[in-house]
Amino acid sequence: MGKRQYKHQSALWAYIKLLRLTKKYERENLTIADIFQMQVKQNPNKYAIISETQQWTFRQLDEFSNRVANLFHAQGFRKGDVVGLLLENRAEFVGIWLGLSKIGVITPLINTNQRGPSLLHSITVAHCKSLIFGEGFKDAVEDVRNDIPADVPLYQFNNEANGEVIATARDMTTLLETVERRKVATTADRANHHDRLVYIYTSGTTGLPKAAVISHARYLFIAAGINYTMGFRQDDIFYTPLPLYHTAGGIMSMGQSVLFGSTVAIRKKFSASGYFADCVKFQATVGQYIGEMARYILATPASPNDRAHQVRLIFGNGLRPQIWPQFVERFNIPKVGEFYGATEGNANIMNNDSTVGAIGFVSRILPKVYPISILRADPDTGEPIRGPDGLCQLCEPNEPGVFIGKIVKGNSAREFLGYVDEKASAKKIVHDVFHKGDMAFLSGDLLVADERGYLFFKDRTGDTFRWKGENVSTSEVEAQVSNVAGYKDTVVYGVTIPHTEGRAGMAAIYDPNNEVNLEVFAEKLAKVLPTYARPQFLRFLTKIDMTGTFKLRKVDLQKEGFDPTTIKDTIYYQTPKGRYELLTPEIYEKINAHELRF
Repeated sequence: MGKRQYKHQSALWAYIKLLRLTKKYERENLTIADIFQMQVKQNPNKYAIISETQQWTFRQLDEFSNRVANLFHAQGFRKGDVVGLLLENRAEFVGIWLGLSKIGVITPLINTNQRGPSLLHSITVAHCKSLIFGEGFKDAVEDVRNDIPADVPLYQFNNEANGEVIATARDMTTLLETVERRKVATTADRANHHDRLVYIYTSGTTGLPKAAVISHARYLFIAAGINYTMGFRQDDIFYTPLPLYHTAGGIMSMGQSVLFGSTVAIRKKFSASGYFADCVKFQATVGQYIGEMARYILATPASPNDRAHQVRLIFGNGLRPQIWPQFVERFNIPKVGEFYGATEGNANIMNNDSTVGAIGFVSRILPKVYPISILRADPDTGEPIRGPDGLCQLCEPNEPGVFIGKIVKGNSAREFLGYVDEKASAKKIVHDVFHKGDMAFLSGDLLVADERGYLFFKDRTGDTFRWKGENVSTSEVEAQVSNVAGYKDTVVYGVTIPHTEGRAGMAAIYDPNNEVNLEVFAEKLAKVLPTYARPQFLRFLTKIDMTGTFKLRKVDLQKEGFDPTTIKDTIYYQTPKGRYELLTPEIYEKINAHELRF
């Protein structure tokens, strides 16, 4: 059997196994907690989650989640209620959303970098009836407490009992000690397979963070899909330093513990020098990455840990083809699994045979089984280009286009649940794709497929760019920068830095009279935007080019980048300490030579 034929059959078999499992659990109306209970029964004393400071067995995780379920049921929360969670990576993070799911409560997993207006928005857009937050986020919560409705109770979770609790919050840690841990109250309502489980925040293509809906069925499909495609094993030990509030760490890795009985090692915050040291310490066999992480790890000095680990596979998204071979060679990685997908979308693909640069593979014999497509589209707007019949047009091999996934309601593999905000969801759907009346999820990303079926990422469309592993919404950053700069006209866009993944934020501010105080500006900006969303470059405009609808034109600004030798406007760059300093031609050359890094 040739390699290509084997690849086709392998992909088809993995997809068939996935459909069998998801259909079985759908018929049995099982929730994520139900499936987790199978793992508790099978391996009660096996470690489910481990970290530098914690080692939790499946039984411990189950009992903690029962306490959470019973506490919040006793506090009056019922099926369909929404309780937000703002907590760092630790075992209790999983135990809390899992416990709430046992009584049908939905948990928005809030990005721990959010502060001020964006944090408040994340709480309100999900219609939270309550908020659970860790002790490390007391200041962030107190900053927005007066803007949260008084009837929304706050629960502070401390790592240790009897810790200090803010005046407006309830002591969740102490309250948990008062409730039953062996079983969940029989009076609690039970969730169903297609009910909502958690919300995961994503910028989508524009605007403030959106709450993407993850049902029990969707969680299962994501975790099981990557399990079967990548060939994970129950005896694998997974290592993820990614945040558990994101799909990658919270579902793709943690789902292997919750649903398949594997052990997952977590870390509070990513460390490049500590990555393979942790893999050695935890005896990890599978490691997770995002593209930026791979570059940071590769930049660390050589260490005995580089090859002392037992990692047989790394998986993730965004591993640049320019460093892929070097990374695999230095760290002796037998296999790389690259995936692509949007949290809110139904168009997900995976490359499980280590083909350098490919983000996925779709067999030429599978289109009707796994209906994803690449459509001809406007590269600036991402809008599909239609033919004389009004329908969309498929791209030829090696022709870039916008990636879509056909929507089939009631089908876990093809359903599009979108966001809590239905209007935002509607913007991600394209109608009359291949025939009148059909519809598909519009990813907003430009991809290209070769003749063999491998897919490669080309670019993002719309007003979102990716930096430091996070999607950054230009409209949100524009609003905050404008406010801090005294409500001046502002446009934000992403610019490419040589040798660096993603795009760095750049803000062009109309300030002909030099009124902006950079020191005050930087201090205020740090209070309203997370670090990844703060512009790395500032350009102060002395004249502006408006559209007919009074919007600043950003296309030309973005093309010009941040080159001070060709741009007459004054440009500043952000230093590692968060200050903005003048970008000189000498500094510009250091950035291009990768001597000054971001």
